[in-house]
Amino acid sequence: MANIKSAIKRVEIAERNRLRNKSHKSAVRTLMKKYFTAVDKHAAEPSAETSAEVQKCMSEAYQKIDKAVQKGVLHRNNGANKKARLAKVLKPA
Repeated sequence: MANIKSAIKRVEIAERNRLRNKSHKSAVRTLMKKYFTAVDKHAAEPSAETSAEVQKCMSEAYQKIDKAVQKGVLHRNNGANKKARLAKVLKPA
């Protein structure tokens, strides 16, 4: 553990930011999984209802990814890759 007051504060801030970043990343992963299951469901049984669900999940995931990039949790390119991956899955379905 650091002895200098400013170093102690930086350690505390780094830990706080790490936990915040962890929750953002977890939320992004959760929404991506939710989207993938919605796409699988739509591919198995295409209907207007499942299509609307896919669009809703995609919108939520895109929003969360954009917000994480904006806050600096994810790098801009990493966010773009995640969004491209989401779009790529929907194309064949």
